[in-house]
Parts: sequence; C-alpha cells; structure tokens
Amino acid sequence: MELAKEVMEIPVFIGNSRVDFREKEVPVPGPGQLLIQVKANALCGSERNQFFDGSKVTPGHEASGMVMAVGEDTKTVVGTPGVIFLMDYCGVCRNCQSGNTNQCQEKRGDYGFNKDGGYSPYIVVNESVFFPIDPSIPLTEATMLLDIMGTGGHAIKRAELVHPDIRSVLIAGAGPIGLGVLAMCQLLLGKKVPVYIMDYVSYRLDLAEKLGAIPIDLNESSLEDALKRVNCKGVDAAFDTSGKTAARKSVLNALNQRGVLVCIGHGQELHLEVSHDLIATERAVLGSEYFQYNELERNNRLLKENLAYMQQIITHRFNVKDIQHAFELFFMGNTGKVIIEHA
Repeated sequence: MELAKEVMEIPVFIGNSRVDFREKEVPVPGPGQLLIQVKANALCGSERNQFFDGSKVTPGHEASGMVMAVGEDTKTVVGTPGVIFLMDYCGVCRNCQSGNTNQCQEKRGDYGFNKDGGYSPYIVVNESVFFPIDPSIPLTEATMLLDIMGTGGHAIKRAELVHPDIRSVLIAGAGPIGLGVLAMCQLLLGKKVPVYIMDYVSYRLDLAEKLGAIPIDLNESSLEDALKRVNCKGVDAAFDTSGKTAARKSVLNALNQRGVLVCIGHGQELHLEVSHDLIATERAVLGSEYFQYNELERNNRLLKENLAYMQQIITHRFNVKDIQHAFELFFMGNTGKVIIEHA
C-alpha cells in the first residue's frame, strides 16, 4: 500500500495583485539535492511582475532555512541552517570554474523565478546552491546575506576593479538594494568614506541616514545643488539601484575623473557622450549582476560581526499568511527590507 504523502500549504500568485493559498505535496530530494524547511524569505522589487501579473512557480529568491532531508550523494547534515543562492549554476563551465557563478554559461534555473522558491514552506534545491551559515545568526537576519549583502558587496567589488582607492560614494535609490550597497560601503570601505544617497521617499532616506549615509531628498533639490551645498565637487564611485535613465545620467555627471558608475538596477537605458563622459575623464561604466557564491563566506563573517547594524535594514516582518498585505505595503515604498517568516 502506498503511504500518504505529506502536504503543505503554499501561496499562489494568481495575478491582479492577489495571493491565494492551496495545498501541494512536500517535495522529495533526489540525488545531490536537499529538502529545505524555509524559515524566512525577503521581499524583493524584482518580484513586482510576479505579484501583479501572477507566477507559474512559487516566488521567493532570498530564502533561509534548515536542511530537513537529503538525497543520495550529498554531504550536508540534516539540521544544518543556511541560505539559498538564487542561481542554480552548473559548476563546470568556464565562468563557474573561475568562481564567476553569477555568470554561469549553462545555468539550470533561478529559484523563485522558474523553480519554486522561498515563499513555500518546503523546497528542494541542489546542494551546490546551499550555503551553511554560522548557527548564531538568526535565520530571518540570514536572508540579508543574499540580495542585501551579496548584491551590495559584489557591486563594490566591481567598482574596485577600476578604482581601488574609492574615497567617496553616491547611490541612486534608497530602496533595499541601495541600503545594501550603503551598508556594505560602511563595512568594506570604512565609515570615513562619505556615502551620499538620493531618493524621493523620506522614510527610506531617514533609514539611510541612520545607517550612516548623507541623504539627498530629490523633492527638495537637484543632485547637483545638494552636492554643492555640502562642498562635494564629485565622487569616485556611483551605484545606480533605481534602473532609471535620469538617475543614471545624473550620477554619471557627478563622477570625478577616473570615477566609476556601477549599474545594479535593471530597467531603462543610459545615454552617453563617449568623448566627454568616458574618454576625456577616463570614467568607466560597469554592470553588476547579483554576486558570486564564494562571496557568501566573507559576508557570513561580516554579518555575524555586525548583526546589530545590519538588523536595522529589516523594518517589517510578516507571517506567510499575511503575504498579501506585506507586498502591498512593500510596493508603497515606506519600508526597508520586508521579511516573510514561516512558523
């Protein structure tokens, strides 16, 4: 007689900004796979289309949890806490072999986008994308190892490729990714490096100021005028997290000679006058996509050492039953990082 399979209740993103719930069988890990009991998953702006238009899979790509079962040919111990790397990288292509797992040439999928993600209470992942964390780090806070610290830290690493002596920073957008870049600037570049951050949302600017930034409210003045008032003639590195053409151009114009603009936020285009914007000033424009799996080790240590500081970025926590309200609040803008917690 076949035994009854365990079932779980999952949120279903059905479109029209609605989330419903239904039952689904708990997945079983196959060879090389782990069954994760998800404990927390952070909301992300990249889930906007999934919330408004619906999703065929369970979203959620900033997940932390515990290993509950393992498949054959795995080494991870049941009960291990950890986080899940978004990209199911192959591990064997040229980019993976050089550590550039965020640029895998044979990527098998993205958890939360075309594979079930962390708003489900249980998910199966390949062992290679699971990163064991320090057990002293709470699992809700552990989600910051991903889009917050991972994406933010990698963008700084990209900037340092062409400008290793960064002495001033400007961030376009004080949403969660912008706050992540800000926090990682504080941890990696040091608190003596001034970090300017611009936005229209006063809630997020206030939070950025608490984290150590010099806020620029674009409702009150232009970026150019705001920098003049604080006697800033230019910055060495600018990070665009907004994805907006106007923001990218304005921060590019604020760069010093040899300055670097790192584009993190997907979205609109950037218009350049190559001779003026790049050649004469030897400025650089780079892209930065997510982060490399091997960067988690450093960030795990940094989070443990700076937990109280990083906790400030998390402003709201909701049970998965309240996920509808969590998304509505998040897209209104008056939040930092919003976390869905599973019981």
